[in-house]
Amino acid sequence: MKTRSAPNLADGKRVSFSNLDKPLYPDGFTKGQVINYYRRIAPIMLPHLRGRAITLKRYPNGSDEPFFFEKNCPAHRPAWMKTASMKGRHGATHHCLIEDEPSLLWAANLASLEIHVPLALANEPNRPRTMVFDLDPGPDRSVLDCARLALRLRDVLQRLGLESHAKSSGGKGIHVYVPLNTPDITFDDDTKPFARALALVFERQNPDEVVSNMTRSLRHGKILIDWSQNDQHKTTVCAYSLRARPIPTVSMPMSWMEIERNLKREDVDGFFMTADQVLKRVKRTGDLFDPVNEMKQALPRLG
Repeated sequence: MKTRSAPNLADGKRVSFSNLDKPLYPDGFTKGQVINYYRRIAPIMLPHLRGRAITLKRYPNGSDEPFFFEKNCPAHRPAWMKTASMKGRHGATHHCLIEDEPSLLWAANLASLEIHVPLALANEPNRPRTMVFDLDPGPDRSVLDCARLALRLRDVLQRLGLESHAKSSGGKGIHVYVPLNTPDITFDDDTKPFARALALVFERQNPDEVVSNMTRSLRHGKILIDWSQNDQHKTTVCAYSLRARPIPTVSMPMSWMEIERNLKREDVDGFFMTADQVLKRVKRTGDLFDPVNEMKQALPRLG
């Protein structure tokens, strides 16, 4: 196995890379290109990673081969790699903290194509910073159907006094985020019941289009509003993370105007952006997801 050391990065940290020419996507996108993508997106992506207990989704033999989730930060991590101890349902886990570019590149070298994050910071694990709705199309539905539902969800949230932001999942769906960033909010008492109640309203009003139950047999021809991600023990793919698809697509923040335009044109491809397209895009737009980390909103009372 050939290894190559990177030059000193932040604070004199070094990262060794291996097998840079190994294809990790069926289209030939290599491990070196994966690492280069994360190096170049780091300034935009790191604010969405810092302080969060990371879960790595690793594909050692490529995106179309078996994978595994890694919650515990590997024992062979560099001495400078920070970790956070988190209480879980089955005991404590020690997650990686990706606080800087070297940490992100080290994770990329492990073939961590996808990087997943909780909705809370590690030092306040039961205080969600955001609320999320994961819109996932069942058979005979597409990302365009998710886009229509996302816009309706945006409008309902607006009437409740809440601003929302969207990103493509990088796969088939759309994620709608509601920034909160306020104290005295918990998953169990606030965001989970609120998200579930709203999903149930959509399901009752649109029974032929929407389902809130994850049972697969109920999802044919419908869009699942997955409210269950609003949980201390759940994670969602991070903004700007690669996805393990046939090509290196990215979970990419999108403006509502852009979603409306793609829907009007019935432009499915507009919801699937590759690593190279994203790098060009952020030079033009900057971080469309920055408000998710900064905006303060309070959840209204339902009922």
